Amino acid sequence: MRLLLIVASSCLLAAACQRDPGRDVRPLADPLRADPTTASAPTEILPLDKVQKSQAAAVSQRVANTEITITYSRPVARGRALFGALVPYDQVWNPGADQATAIAFTRDVHVNDQPLPAGKYSVWAIPRADTWTVIFSNAADVYHTPYPGDAQDALRLDVGSEKGSHMEALTFYFPVVEGKDAVLRLHWGEVMVPLSVRVP
Repeated sequence: MRLLLIVASSCLLAAACQRDPGRDVRPLADPLRADPTTASAPTEILPLDKVQKSQAAAVSQRVANTEITITYSRPVARGRALFGALVPYDQVWNPGADQATAIAFTRDVHVNDQPLPAGKYSVWAIPRADTWTVIFSNAADVYHTPYPGDAQDALRLDVGSEKGSHMEALTFYFPVVEGKDAVLRLHWGEVMVPLSVRVP
């Protein structure tokens, strides 16, 4: 009995001494502020006619110990026909407004099973009725027009689009996060474009 207690105590002590691999991951920073420790929220009250039509947004997701952050502006449908009309088919488009939509990865990842090194990229797309081309460009900090050119492409993927419920403002979100895998979804109107992300 005494031997059993010693063995059980040793096992508990060993488990307590093992480091949690998520323990050293830093907390998510506010991606909209350069220095969140010193920046303060604006106090000015904007009149409605001065508010941007496509408002700034950010979404961050930790997958294991890799952080993924997307910063973008959110155009609103407002009853307009979107893809194949407002956004023409077969032309490069930045899914956002103002500054080009940007995505940052703190570690190397695989997107739809294709390698993409850690870093920051602008995101572009060529919409079509059933299959979109999604482009990650090394030109990270650029305006939403013009497209920087395929010489700057870090990765191009052909992705099947899906139909979903109406989303009034363009949205990026992570509907699935499980272990080292996640799904990043672009959703506007009734069109959804999913990307699978796997971290090492």
